[in-house]
Amino acid sequence: MNDKNTKCGCGGNAGPRDARNTNPRDIRGTVREEYGKIARQGASEPGAHSCCGGPSPDSVAASIGYSGAELAGLPDGANMGLSCGNPTAIASLKPGEVILDLGAGGGFDVFIAARKVGPEGRAIGVDMTPGMIEKARRNAESFAKTTGLANVEFRLGEIEHLPVADGSVDALISNCVINLSPDKPQVWREIARVLKPGGRVAVSDLALLKPLPDAVRASVRALVGCVAGAVLVEETRAMMQAAGLVDIRLESKSEYMNSMSEWSDPLYREIAEKLPSGTKPGDFVTSLNITARKPGK
Repeated sequence: MNDKNTKCGCGGNAGPRDARNTNPRDIRGTVREEYGKIARQGASEPGAHSCCGGPSPDSVAASIGYSGAELAGLPDGANMGLSCGNPTAIASLKPGEVILDLGAGGGFDVFIAARKVGPEGRAIGVDMTPGMIEKARRNAESFAKTTGLANVEFRLGEIEHLPVADGSVDALISNCVINLSPDKPQVWREIARVLKPGGRVAVSDLALLKPLPDAVRASVRALVGCVAGAVLVEETRAMMQAAGLVDIRLESKSEYMNSMSEWSDPLYREIAEKLPSGTKPGDFVTSLNITARKPGK
């Protein structure tokens, strides 16, 4: 599945269904519907919400570590404010490498990575939402005209079943997407499959510091907002180890949840109302920088 950026959108009008009783196919359908809406309308339009509800996509990106140079010159609409970190900043991308972005959305991180790997490299984005793929491919045409780079490609597919060959990727990135998957162990197995020996993982995602109350876990709106679908930090580590990845590092970053609070994000307020008295979403949820590699050279 995917989204990410079909990334972590704040749920739109997903309705009151109980996320705990939703089967994987329904979860994918809900996420695809909500991110299709964002692709059509933009994250700031009524009925479609950005991940953290900031005043603008660029301010969201700046608050979580994107530089002005990275944001400059991107195609209009590539940045939809749907990020919870900057995976390209921790990926150590090199000229000539092949990178893969899970949940590429409008292509935001793909275009940043494409400039770093240069004309001899390749940046591939995968997304399960047809509307996002269409948007990203239009953006790629603009990107090529502006930069002269023709090293970007977008493929329709689910992150549990990547349309990518075994052992073909130097570095894999993803931005607030894996938490949306109903089968996260399978996602990590797919990541290990497509990486070359010695290939790297650089992921920004949401994770839990402690279990969420049932009232939050039951919310499909919170699921599409990347909160109800998140798992504990150590569960993430265990899934990565089971997939065969090594040198795993999980770094908690508080800036994302702090920003949601400062911007009075509607999903943040809704979650806060369902938490025990005296607690806040940041006590339960964190943005996580995840790095690892596949064993090999």
